[in-house]
Amino acid sequence: MTRAERIAALHAAARERVIVLDGSWGAMIQKRSLTEADFRGTRFADHTVGLKGNNDILCLTRPDIVTELHDAYYGAGADISETNTFSSTVIAQADYELQGAVRDLNLAGARLAREAADRWTAKEPHKPRFVAGAIGPLNRMLSMSSDVNDPGARLVTFEQVYDAYREQVIALHDGGVDLFLIETITDTLNCKAAIKAILDIQDEGYEALPIWISGTITDRSGRTLSGQTVEAFWNSVRHAKPFAIGLNCALGAELMRPHIAELSRIADTLVSAYPNAGLPNAMGEYDEQPHQTGHFLHEWAEHGLVNILGGCCGTTPDHIAHVADSVKGLKPRVVPERPTAMRLAGLEPFELAEG
Repeated sequence: MTRAERIAALHAAARERVIVLDGSWGAMIQKRSLTEADFRGTRFADHTVGLKGNNDILCLTRPDIVTELHDAYYGAGADISETNTFSSTVIAQADYELQGAVRDLNLAGARLAREAADRWTAKEPHKPRFVAGAIGPLNRMLSMSSDVNDPGARLVTFEQVYDAYREQVIALHDGGVDLFLIETITDTLNCKAAIKAILDIQDEGYEALPIWISGTITDRSGRTLSGQTVEAFWNSVRHAKPFAIGLNCALGAELMRPHIAELSRIADTLVSAYPNAGLPNAMGEYDEQPHQTGHFLHEWAEHGLVNILGGCCGTTPDHIAHVADSVKGLKPRVVPERPTAMRLAGLEPFELAEG
């Protein structure tokens, strides 16, 4: 299939059923107990900075592991798998002094996912597989000070964040992704820089791809780290006319549910959710079992709250298999038609309706 045909197939699938995303990459990579040599490979054997823990670099040094994980998630029933590029920007890779490898990381990540998706589509043409270009939140924030004594202090400018995301989205596009996933958003201004980068390359002639935006509610307050409520966050990004809007990470399904219900009420596009496998225990590990995750997400789908489901931290292919099985045959959420209104946002939403 051409990319245009795949995008059309993705929209068609979303009208028919609940779409399933893959699960955690970090948890699965940690299970491999990889060494520094695995992360370095031959290309970075003499690199002066330690690379262990830089999971994205495995796209270049251990592509076999990345391919195995795509296959594991597609085999578990995922319709969409993310590229292993969560931290593949010059800003994030600066911690490893690998800014010069960023384009190669994104190209390799996209191509590995594309090859795996195409193999599974050829094997099961009734269930085409898709690739989401993973765009992470960065380790620098535009909305919050880096110095408690100086509210105006920032470690990066909007232009620097924009340029970092622009390089990433061009490489992901060139590598063959079907859609962009701006995920684990803690700072809406960072997200806006990513959105602008995507929309700008479209204006410059790149084929338009669906945009999926997924924020993170950091605690029971129901706000992002930069302070916005769910509705304020949606009002801030809805101008991008995203394919889907959702939440991921930070909370397990039980605590995320009210925020997903709120997003389901207000968003006039698809709604996604991929929670953690519960909250971490004292050792930082996740105890929620696959059948428990499947049970929670089945209830969401049964009540018509969601269009896309998957897993974040602590989830495995077994979790995704249970999720895929639990939503089989259930109808996707019906996208509501909302009345015309002026909708603005700071930390809180503001709506001015007609009449």
